[in-house]
Amino acid sequence: MAKTLYGRDYEETEQGPRLKPCAPHDVLSRMGDKWTILTLLLLSIVPGHRLRFSAIKNGIEGITQRMLTVTLRNMERDGLLVRHYFPEVPPRVEYELTPMGTSLLPALEGFTGWIREHWPLIVDARRSFDKAQGLEHQAAPKEML
Repeated sequence: MAKTLYGRDYEETEQGPRLKPCAPHDVLSRMGDKWTILTLLLLSIVPGHRLRFSAIKNGIEGITQRMLTVTLRNMERDGLLVRHYFPEVPPRVEYELTPMGTSLLPALEGFTGWIREHWPLIVDARRSFDKAQGLEHQAAPKEML
């Protein structure tokens, strides 16, 4: 029998509850990659939510040209941004958040707020886990959200 938990359908079986991968999984995977959220945030803070490729690359520390190309293509495919091509010499390309991409920002704010609030607890939990496993503690990222 199908039931719902936090908006996700699941099925009760003789072996226990069973979840199936679904569309939310794909979207969460995209949001969880290394560059999508940074790209989304950068576009969100500029006037008109629109930038040229080079401005995005310069605005995200550490991103390579290839990874930015892949990230922008995936975001365009998902409908989060639109690519504007201007047939000039040299050609000009700009990327702009769509209304759907912009509508994701409040949800992202809620999620990053949860992370910010719980970050010290996460760091402590990691230290405790690593110590219990006999692992050398891995340094937490220098900067938090």
